[in-house]
Amino acid sequence: MRLPEWIKTDYSGQHSMKNLMRAKRLTTVCEEARCPNRGYCFSKPTAAFMILGDACTRDCGFCAVAHGAPNAPDKEEPQRVAEAVFEMGLKFVVITSVTRDDLQDGGAGHFAATIKTVRKRCPEVKIEVLTPDFNGSEAALQKVLDARPDVFNHNIETVRRLYRKARPQADYERSLEIIKTAKQLAPDIKTKSGFMVGLGETRDEISGLLRDLRTVNCDFLTVGQYLRPAKKNLAVVEYIKPDVFESIRKEALSLGFGFVASGPLVRSSMNAEEMYEGGLKNV
Repeated sequence: MRLPEWIKTDYSGQHSMKNLMRAKRLTTVCEEARCPNRGYCFSKPTAAFMILGDACTRDCGFCAVAHGAPNAPDKEEPQRVAEAVFEMGLKFVVITSVTRDDLQDGGAGHFAATIKTVRKRCPEVKIEVLTPDFNGSEAALQKVLDARPDVFNHNIETVRRLYRKARPQADYERSLEIIKTAKQLAPDIKTKSGFMVGLGETRDEISGLLRDLRTVNCDFLTVGQYLRPAKKNLAVVEYIKPDVFESIRKEALSLGFGFVASGPLVRSSMNAEEMYEGGLKNV
Protein backbone atom coordinates (compact mmCIF):
# COMPACT_ATOMS: atom_id res chain seq x y z
CA MET A 1 0.00 0.00 0.00
CA ARG A 2 1.12 3.55 -0.68
CA LEU A 3 2.03 5.66 2.34
CA PRO A 4 -0.78 8.05 3.30
CA GLU A 5 -0.15 11.78 3.39
CA TRP A 6 0.10 11.90 7.19
CA ILE A 7 3.21 9.70 7.24
CA LYS A 8 6.24 11.73 6.23
CA THR A 9 9.89 11.06 7.02
CA ASP A 10 13.07 13.11 6.84
CA TYR A 11 16.45 11.41 6.51
CA SER A 12 18.55 14.57 6.54
CA GLY A 13 20.87 15.56 9.36
CA GLN A 14 22.35 12.10 9.94
CA HIS A 15 25.95 12.37 8.84
CA SER A 16 27.69 13.77 11.94
CA MET A 17 25.96 11.23 14.17
CA LYS A 18 26.84 8.38 11.82
CA ASN A 19 30.48 9.45 11.79
CA LEU A 20 30.66 9.41 15.59
CA MET A 21 29.03 5.97 15.79
CA ARG A 22 31.42 4.56 13.20
CA ALA A 23 34.42 6.02 14.99
CA LYS A 24 33.32 4.41 18.27
CA ARG A 25 32.35 1.13 16.57
CA LEU A 26 28.83 1.43 17.97
CA THR A 27 25.45 0.38 16.67
CA THR A 28 22.14 2.23 16.93
CA VAL A 29 18.75 0.61 16.80
CA CYS A 30 17.74 3.70 14.82
CA GLU A 31 19.69 2.40 11.82
CA GLU A 32 19.41 -1.35 12.36
CA ALA A 33 15.61 -1.20 12.71
CA ARG A 34 15.36 1.38 9.89
CA CYS A 35 13.45 3.81 12.07
CA PRO A 36 11.65 6.47 10.01
CA ASN A 37 12.59 9.16 12.55
CA ARG A 38 16.35 8.70 12.48
CA GLY A 39 16.95 11.92 10.54
CA TYR A 40 14.98 13.88 13.14
CA CYS A 41 16.60 12.20 16.15
CA PHE A 42 20.15 12.23 14.77
CA SER A 43 19.93 15.96 14.09
CA LYS A 44 19.19 16.76 17.77
CA PRO A 45 21.47 14.76 18.37
CA THR A 46 19.99 11.77 20.15
CA ALA A 47 20.27 8.05 19.52
CA ALA A 48 19.33 4.72 21.02
CA PHE A 49 22.51 2.69 21.48
CA MET A 50 22.10 -0.99 20.57
CA ILE A 51 24.51 -3.14 22.56
CA LEU A 52 25.40 -6.83 22.35
CA GLY A 53 25.93 -6.87 18.60
CA ASP A 54 23.69 -6.49 15.56
CA ALA A 55 22.50 -10.10 15.14
CA CYS A 56 19.37 -11.22 17.00
CA THR A 57 18.70 -14.79 18.09
CA ARG A 58 14.99 -14.29 17.39
CA ASP A 59 13.28 -13.56 14.10
CA CYS A 60 10.18 -11.42 14.65
CA GLY A 61 8.03 -10.84 11.59
CA PHE A 62 7.99 -7.05 11.92
CA CYS A 63 11.66 -6.39 12.68
CA ALA A 64 14.45 -5.31 10.33
CA VAL A 65 17.31 -6.27 12.67
CA ALA A 66 19.37 -9.15 11.27
CA HIS A 67 18.68 -12.67 12.58
CA GLY A 68 21.59 -15.03 13.08
CA ALA A 69 24.33 -16.35 15.33
CA PRO A 70 25.78 -13.40 17.28
CA ASN A 71 29.34 -12.85 18.41
CA ALA A 72 30.46 -12.91 22.03
CA PRO A 73 29.74 -9.68 23.93
CA ASP A 74 32.40 -7.01 23.46
CA LYS A 75 33.81 -6.19 26.90
CA GLU A 76 34.97 -2.77 25.70
CA GLU A 77 31.55 -1.74 24.40
CA PRO A 78 30.27 -0.19 27.67
CA GLN A 79 33.26 2.17 27.72
CA ARG A 80 32.75 3.15 24.08
CA VAL A 81 29.08 3.90 24.75
CA ALA A 82 30.04 6.04 27.75
CA GLU A 83 32.56 8.00 25.69
CA ALA A 84 30.00 8.59 22.93
CA VAL A 85 27.45 9.83 25.47
CA PHE A 86 30.07 12.22 26.86
CA GLU A 87 31.16 13.52 23.45
CA MET A 88 27.54 14.04 22.38
CA GLY A 89 26.76 15.92 25.58
CA LEU A 90 23.65 13.86 26.20
CA LYS A 91 21.51 14.40 29.28
CA PHE A 92 19.30 11.39 28.55
CA VAL A 93 20.39 8.15 26.87
CA VAL A 94 18.53 5.06 25.69
CA ILE A 95 20.30 1.70 25.76
CA THR A 96 18.72 -1.27 24.02
CA SER A 97 19.89 -4.57 22.54
CA VAL A 98 19.14 -7.46 20.28
CA THR A 99 17.72 -10.53 22.02
CA ARG A 100 20.53 -12.84 23.15
CA ASP A 101 18.97 -16.20 24.00
CA ASP A 102 22.43 -17.72 23.55
CA LEU A 103 23.70 -16.07 26.76
CA GLN A 104 22.93 -17.52 30.17
CA ASP A 105 21.66 -14.19 31.51
CA GLY A 106 20.31 -12.95 28.19
CA GLY A 107 22.85 -10.13 28.22
CA ALA A 108 21.60 -8.62 31.50
CA GLY A 109 25.13 -8.36 32.90
CA HIS A 110 26.24 -6.42 29.82
CA PHE A 111 23.29 -4.05 30.25
CA ALA A 112 24.30 -3.51 33.89
CA ALA A 113 27.93 -2.89 32.97
CA THR A 114 26.92 -0.34 30.33
CA ILE A 115 24.63 1.53 32.72
CA LYS A 116 27.33 1.70 35.41
CA THR A 117 30.05 2.77 32.98
CA VAL A 118 27.90 5.54 31.47
CA ARG A 119 27.01 6.80 34.95
CA LYS A 120 30.67 6.83 35.99
CA ARG A 121 31.63 8.89 32.91
CA CYS A 122 28.52 11.10 32.95
CA PRO A 123 27.09 11.17 36.51
CA GLU A 124 24.17 13.49 35.70
CA VAL A 125 22.84 11.57 32.71
CA LYS A 126 19.41 9.90 32.87
CA ILE A 127 19.30 6.38 31.46
CA GLU A 128 16.46 4.41 29.92
CA VAL A 129 16.95 0.75 29.08
CA LEU A 130 14.83 -1.06 26.50
CA THR A 131 15.42 -4.73 27.14
CA PRO A 132 14.36 -8.11 25.74
CA ASP A 133 12.37 -10.45 27.98
CA PHE A 134 15.42 -12.41 29.28
CA ASN A 135 13.25 -15.53 28.84
CA GLY A 136 11.39 -14.49 31.96
CA SER A 137 14.43 -14.72 34.26
CA GLU A 138 13.91 -12.67 37.41
CA ALA A 139 17.61 -13.01 38.27
CA ALA A 140 18.59 -11.44 34.93
CA LEU A 141 16.05 -8.66 35.39
CA GLN A 142 17.40 -8.00 38.89
CA LYS A 143 20.91 -7.49 37.44
CA VAL A 144 19.62 -4.69 35.23
CA LEU A 145 17.54 -3.05 37.96
CA ASP A 146 20.42 -3.19 40.44
CA ALA A 147 22.36 -0.93 38.07
CA ARG A 148 19.60 1.66 38.64
CA PRO A 149 18.34 2.85 35.26
CA ASP A 150 15.84 5.70 35.49
CA VAL A 151 13.38 4.01 33.14
CA PHE A 152 12.88 0.30 32.47
CA ASN A 153 11.27 -0.27 29.08
CA HIS A 154 10.12 -3.54 27.57
CA ASN A 155 7.94 -3.37 24.48
CA ILE A 156 4.81 -5.55 24.35
CA GLU A 157 4.79 -4.82 20.56
CA THR A 158 1.29 -6.10 19.63
CA VAL A 159 -1.95 -7.59 20.90
CA ARG A 160 -2.17 -11.11 22.30
CA ARG A 161 -3.84 -12.67 19.23
CA LEU A 162 -1.06 -11.60 16.86
CA TYR A 163 1.88 -12.88 18.89
CA ARG A 164 2.22 -16.18 17.05
CA LYS A 165 2.33 -14.29 13.76
CA ALA A 166 4.48 -11.31 14.76
CA ARG A 167 6.57 -12.64 17.67
CA PRO A 168 6.64 -16.47 17.39
CA GLN A 169 9.55 -16.84 19.85
CA ALA A 170 8.08 -14.48 22.43
CA ASP A 171 5.13 -14.75 24.79
CA TYR A 172 2.49 -12.12 25.58
CA GLU A 173 2.11 -13.11 29.24
CA ARG A 174 5.87 -13.26 29.71
CA SER A 175 6.26 -9.72 28.41
CA LEU A 176 3.56 -8.49 30.77
CA GLU A 177 5.20 -10.35 33.64
CA ILE A 178 8.60 -8.72 33.12
CA ILE A 179 7.02 -5.26 33.41
CA LYS A 180 5.08 -6.33 36.49
CA THR A 181 8.15 -7.85 38.13
CA ALA A 182 10.31 -4.82 37.34
CA LYS A 183 7.88 -2.58 39.21
CA GLN A 184 7.70 -5.01 42.13
CA LEU A 185 11.49 -5.29 42.41
CA ALA A 186 12.16 -1.54 41.99
CA PRO A 187 8.99 0.50 42.63
CA ASP A 188 10.83 3.81 42.18
CA ILE A 189 12.03 3.00 38.65
CA LYS A 190 9.57 4.10 35.99
CA THR A 191 8.26 1.37 33.69
CA LYS A 192 7.47 1.83 30.03
CA SER A 193 6.17 -0.18 27.09
CA GLY A 194 5.12 0.31 23.51
CA PHE A 195 3.21 -1.35 20.71
CA MET A 196 2.47 -1.04 17.00
CA VAL A 197 -0.85 -0.77 15.22
CA GLY A 198 -1.67 -1.62 11.63
CA LEU A 199 -0.97 -5.36 11.84
CA GLY A 200 -4.63 -6.36 11.82
CA GLU A 201 -5.57 -5.80 15.47
CA THR A 202 -9.07 -4.60 16.39
CA ARG A 203 -9.89 -1.52 18.44
CA ASP A 204 -11.27 -3.75 21.21
CA GLU A 205 -8.00 -5.71 21.27
CA ILE A 206 -6.09 -2.45 21.67
CA SER A 207 -8.31 -1.52 24.62
CA GLY A 208 -7.61 -4.91 26.17
CA LEU A 209 -3.88 -4.41 25.72
CA LEU A 210 -4.06 -1.00 27.39
CA ARG A 211 -5.85 -2.50 30.37
CA ASP A 212 -3.33 -5.35 30.60
CA LEU A 213 -0.43 -2.89 30.70
CA ARG A 214 -2.03 -0.80 33.41
CA THR A 215 -2.78 -3.95 35.42
CA VAL A 216 0.99 -4.59 35.62
CA ASN A 217 1.64 -0.94 36.60
CA CYS A 218 3.21 0.28 33.37
CA ASP A 219 3.85 4.03 33.76
CA PHE A 220 4.65 5.30 30.26
CA LEU A 221 3.37 4.18 26.84
CA THR A 222 4.22 4.66 23.16
CA VAL A 223 1.92 3.72 20.27
CA GLY A 224 3.00 3.96 16.63
CA GLN A 225 2.13 2.84 13.12
CA TYR A 226 3.80 -0.35 11.89
CA LEU A 227 5.78 0.34 8.72
CA ARG A 228 7.10 -2.60 6.74
CA PRO A 229 10.92 -2.31 6.75
CA ALA A 230 11.56 -4.90 4.00
CA LYS A 231 9.70 -7.31 1.72
CA LYS A 232 10.58 -10.24 3.98
CA ASN A 233 8.67 -8.63 6.85
CA LEU A 234 4.95 -8.72 7.57
CA ALA A 235 2.79 -6.59 5.31
CA VAL A 236 0.94 -3.57 6.65
CA VAL A 237 -2.74 -4.46 7.01
CA GLU A 238 -3.95 -0.91 7.63
CA TYR A 239 -2.64 2.62 7.97
CA ILE A 240 -4.27 4.02 11.09
CA LYS A 241 -5.54 7.59 10.89
CA PRO A 242 -4.28 10.27 13.29
CA ASP A 243 -7.66 10.68 15.00
CA VAL A 244 -7.59 7.00 16.02
CA PHE A 245 -4.14 7.48 17.56
CA GLU A 246 -5.54 10.39 19.52
CA SER A 247 -8.45 8.30 20.78
CA ILE A 248 -5.97 5.63 21.91
CA ARG A 249 -3.95 8.29 23.72
CA LYS A 250 -7.00 9.63 25.54
CA GLU A 251 -8.15 6.16 26.52
CA ALA A 252 -4.70 5.27 27.84
CA LEU A 253 -4.52 8.45 29.91
CA SER A 254 -7.95 7.74 31.35
CA LEU A 255 -6.66 4.37 32.55
CA GLY A 256 -3.86 6.03 34.50
CA PHE A 257 -0.74 6.05 32.32
CA GLY A 258 1.53 8.89 33.38
CA PHE A 259 2.49 9.83 29.84
CA VAL A 260 1.33 8.56 26.45
CA ALA A 261 2.85 9.28 23.04
CA SER A 262 0.53 8.04 20.31
CA GLY A 263 0.88 8.87 16.63
CA PRO A 264 1.79 7.40 13.23
CA LEU A 265 5.53 8.07 13.56
CA VAL A 266 5.87 7.58 17.31
CA ARG A 267 8.59 5.09 18.21
CA SER A 268 9.68 3.68 21.55
CA SER A 269 12.84 5.76 21.97
CA MET A 270 11.71 8.94 20.21
CA ASN A 271 11.62 11.97 22.52
CA ALA A 272 12.37 9.66 25.46
CA GLU A 273 13.72 12.54 27.54
CA GLU A 274 10.58 14.61 27.05
CA MET A 275 8.43 11.62 27.98
CA TYR A 276 10.45 11.02 31.13
CA GLU A 277 10.29 14.65 32.26
CA GLY A 278 6.59 14.96 31.43
CA GLY A 279 5.73 11.65 32.98
CA LEU A 280 7.40 12.48 36.28
CA LYS A 281 4.80 15.18 36.82
CA ASN A 282 1.92 12.75 36.38
CA VAL A 283 3.03 9.42 37.85
